[in-house]
Amino acid sequence: MSARIPFFTLAPAPLKAMIALSGAVKQSSLGPRLVELVNLRVSQINGCGMCIDMHWRDLVKQGADYRHLNAIAGWREAPLSFFSARERAALGWAEAVNALPHKDDTDKAYAELREHFNDTEVAELAYAISVIKGWNMINLSLRNQIPEVPAPGM
Repeated sequence: MSARIPFFTLAPAPLKAMIALSGAVKQSSLGPRLVELVNLRVSQINGCGMCIDMHWRDLVKQGADYRHLNAIAGWREAPLSFFSARERAALGWAEAVNALPHKDDTDKAYAELREHFNDTEVAELAYAISVIKGWNMINLSLRNQIPEVPAPGM
């Protein structure tokens, strides 16, 4: 399988806007670790290898434990020490939102989310989930591959 088009060289204005939104989310009050955990989990669910690779590497650079990262796909069964209650609420919410519109079980996840996040943080998390899902869909539909050697900054 190869990329369908040279995505990163085309449509520079929308690409720049997506990159800016991704950057804004990382600078939000959520903090870079939480954003990257959500990015990694949503990318795992959607099967976006390029994003899985990038966000796993970002978490490693932040000092995340490899075992914790390997447990993200099964975070509910992971020891409580691997992910905080706040991180678990965000992961549950990200999974529920990512499943929309095919499945709507957001009520329980939202109630758990509200125990740990204020209105602004909920809004920031909505943008975080939306932008990573957007990247996943772009990369999957255009068949962008995991690079053997990551580009600078990725």
